[in-house]
Order: sequence, then C-alpha cells, then structure tokens
Amino acid sequence: MEQLAYPPRMTEFTRPFWTALGEGRFLTTRCAKCSHMTFPPKPLCPECWSKEVEWVPLKGEGILRSYTEICVAPEMFAKDAPYVLGIIDLDEGIRCMSRVLAPFESLEVDQRVKLRVRQSEPVCLYDFEP
Repeated sequence: MEQLAYPPRMTEFTRPFWTALGEGRFLTTRCAKCSHMTFPPKPLCPECWSKEVEWVPLKGEGILRSYTEICVAPEMFAKDAPYVLGIIDLDEGIRCMSRVLAPFESLEVDQRVKLRVRQSEPVCLYDFEP
C-alpha cells in the first residue's frame, strides 16, 4: 500500500468522503435547499449559501474534457512524473480534476473515463482511467 508523502487534509466534515472512498464509494455534497451539487464536497452551498448539505453518491463515470502531462512536478509528486491530469465532467453534471491513468498519447478529448480507487495510507485516493 502506498504511503502518501502529501496526504489530503481530513477534517470532520470531509471524513464521510474519505471513509466512503475507502469503501469504494464516491460521494459529494448536494444542497438540501436548491439541489446544487459541488465537487469537491463543501459544507456550504456556493449557489444559495445554505449550510444544509447532504451527502449523495456519484457513479464515478464521466467525459474527459481536457488533459495535460505533468513532466516537472512539485517535489512531493516528483517520483510520479510524468503523469496526466485531466478535467472530467461527471455524468451527474459536475466537474472535477484528477489524475488520469493512461499514457498521454492514448487519450482523447471527449473520451469516457471511470473512477479507480487507489489504496494508500492514511486515506485512499482516486484516479480516473479510460
């Protein structure tokens, strides 16, 4: 299992996201008042400013809209370079950025991608793959 050199910050609010990811589920938040969904999960709706948010499941599938290859990475990710970062429009209508596990040359804009949970410590991470 990979030990993360730069682990994500887990807070009381984000704990359900990281716990679910470790169980193979992908979650985000949706406003209970206006139904606006956000990613990453947020404790406050950026549309109506309501604090009434609920956790909802995501399929973990979407369309790769843009991507780039990182060859010169920050020190904490240097051992992983080169790697691909992509902008993914999830099927639920929200956008996220993630690593894409495929050679840069094999990718195409508008390609379908799906979530892959990566086992690591202290929390699991996620990537997308074609």
